[in-house]
Amino acid sequence: MRLLDLLHPHLGGVTEVVDTTGGGIALEPYLQLPEGTALRRADDTTVIGEGALALLSYGPDPERHDGLDACLAALGRLRTGGRGLILFGYRAHLLPWHRLMDALVAHRCQPLRAGGLDYVHLHGGMAFTCTEQLLPLHDGDGRPAPGQDGTSTALRIAGEYVLADFVSRSQRARLLDLEREREADARALETLRQNSGARQAAEVLRERDRLAADLRAARERIDLLETRVTMLQGSTSLRVGQVLIGAARSPLRGSARLPGELYGMWRGRRRGPVTAPPGAAGPGREEAAEGDARLHLAHRAFTAGPRDRLVIAGVLDARTARDFAVDAAVSRLLPHDARIVTERTDPDAVVVQLSACIAAASGPWAHTGTGAAPDLDRRLAEVLATARALGRRTVLWRDAPVSAAPGLARLPWDAFLDGDTGVRPGRPEHAAMDPAGLRELFTTRATRVRLSELARIAGAPDPLDARRVAVLADPRGPDGTALLIKQVLAQLHPPVEVLVPRPGPAFEELTASGIAVRASADGPTAPWVSDWTADPDQDRPAAYLLDLMCAQECSGAAQPGLVPKEALR
Repeated sequence: MRLLDLLHPHLGGVTEVVDTTGGGIALEPYLQLPEGTALRRADDTTVIGEGALALLSYGPDPERHDGLDACLAALGRLRTGGRGLILFGYRAHLLPWHRLMDALVAHRCQPLRAGGLDYVHLHGGMAFTCTEQLLPLHDGDGRPAPGQDGTSTALRIAGEYVLADFVSRSQRARLLDLEREREADARALETLRQNSGARQAAEVLRERDRLAADLRAARERIDLLETRVTMLQGSTSLRVGQVLIGAARSPLRGSARLPGELYGMWRGRRRGPVTAPPGAAGPGREEAAEGDARLHLAHRAFTAGPRDRLVIAGVLDARTARDFAVDAAVSRLLPHDARIVTERTDPDAVVVQLSACIAAASGPWAHTGTGAAPDLDRRLAEVLATARALGRRTVLWRDAPVSAAPGLARLPWDAFLDGDTGVRPGRPEHAAMDPAGLRELFTTRATRVRLSELARIAGAPDPLDARRVAVLADPRGPDGTALLIKQVLAQLHPPVEVLVPRPGPAFEELTASGIAVRASADGPTAPWVSDWTADPDQDRPAAYLLDLMCAQECSGAAQPGLVPKEALR
């Protein structure tokens, strides 16, 4: 809600709005007062009576908001018939409203309506009036509720007080129970993690020592065999046997050369077969070494650059890996190279998709965590241990029932994501969707939205940054500025910045709403720009930017009314 939406319904009969705040926030750009209603600053002697409305501020930041004493002083200057609007710097759940209630009652002030505000430093407001009798309550739109007098208002307030207290008591009790349960679960989980972590660490160490011992024994056997082969290749008996076999295979020529070859061997004048030097590998080892070199070279082949995208190493099915690769750098782990890929890619997060591990999966990690493939369980545990050693987050994406792979729940995870991995809005099956369904898919179910949740867990670049859009505008006069602010703040997909020829205080409401206002000459920082300069008076609905960005993501190309920022240079 905008401040003017909360204020204007209560301006009937008001000719003067009195600003009693300390001036920490310049409120004039927010108000857009109608013709015939003036705004002026208050002093210590200003009295707010009938036909006047006071602006008050109450919040925790002394540089922007007033404290309780200033509010009490302003309430003390209200007279019967005077109205007020108090703006809250507190969020609704942190508002100390009980401190104000006594002062409002003491000064005969009746709250009429309260609502939230969508600003950075103003989170809500409440309209009230100074009266000698109960007035009808107001509905959500700020209009007096029909068919009510003072008696019905009092009865309604009394009824709401009793019922609200009844409901809130049960909710507070439930909240306390949930907090106690959460604390107990946290302690139990921490204990389980400590015990499980120590046990798994000991198992990993024992397995590592056993594998190291087996590797040393295998290398010793290989060295012994290589020595024996070398000795055999250099022995005279083998060489004599080879000469005799060669002569037997070709009697005519071999028998003529046989005496000379034997004599040469005896005299040491003929060089025998080339023998490998001590410690050299045989043909099998050379081929294996070449294979390892190729394998490692494949992992070393990468393009160096700034890490401006989410980097994932994951146990993923093929479709999920393809969808994720549109917005992230994805390394799909396989059982034979999972640990080394994790080490060399240094991902932001190691993600295990539960549906890729169940028995019904068709990928290389099928049956992981089911008890049917303990070697895969061990390899996955090694990957998670490697990720934790690198300081990277491990995430289990529970897109299938956990009961399908219960062993995964026993592994140490840093975080969990529940639900599917998202869908690509541009798939052909979504082409026939109605606009409302496509908007819902774009905002809540798209792969980019799901990856954004993962990026927050990993502390990595947010894929939703690709949806940032700037509005290029050239408003004509105060009316054009007011229309621009109204249309921008109404957008379901709000822009991150508005580019205008001359930024100034008139755009303060946009800045307070978290939207940057910058000079057009500086150029946009968002990847997409919507140009509103050609027709500044066009009626743009709330879904205007949302539909443009949705169409762009579905097609992968610019849309009419939406261009990449490079096109403006």
